[in-house]
Amino acid sequence: MSTLDSPERGAATLAGPSPRILVIAAPYYRDVVDGMRHGAERVLADVAATSEAVEVAGAYELPAALAMALASPRRWDGFLLLGCVVRGETDHYTFICDAICHGVMDLSTKHAAAIGFGLLTVDTLAQAEARSRDDRMNKGAEAAHAVLGQIALARGWGLAG
Repeated sequence: MSTLDSPERGAATLAGPSPRILVIAAPYYRDVVDGMRHGAERVLADVAATSEAVEVAGAYELPAALAMALASPRRWDGFLLLGCVVRGETDHYTFICDAICHGVMDLSTKHAAAIGFGLLTVDTLAQAEARSRDDRMNKGAEAAHAVLGQIALARGWGLAG
């Protein structure tokens, strides 16, 4: 789904207790990731979520940080991953994006974890900036809606409190 095709969303809703969310951010492109984070925070505020944020060096570290969080004795209802990879002149972009996506998906399915995946994979920084603005196109907000939907699904199936 492209940004332009994304549905207009109202305020987020979630039955049950306020969720606990771990935000794992890779602020290599600080302004972009901070913009996505602000979009996500607005959505999480709709359901009175409590969040804790950690930062990792770059997007490549997102799956490892998620694995550590899942192995931790601490518990969260969901995880919000935020980062950005901009295409360069080499194949590095393809390898990095592929590794991140597969790593996160493998962990998500192995642990039945509720994840909002806010990784921008773009050709230009301008594209990333357009997806991190304070408007309805904000991909951090979209990822926050996704994690809340996954939490609702897990709660509905008795997998989470």
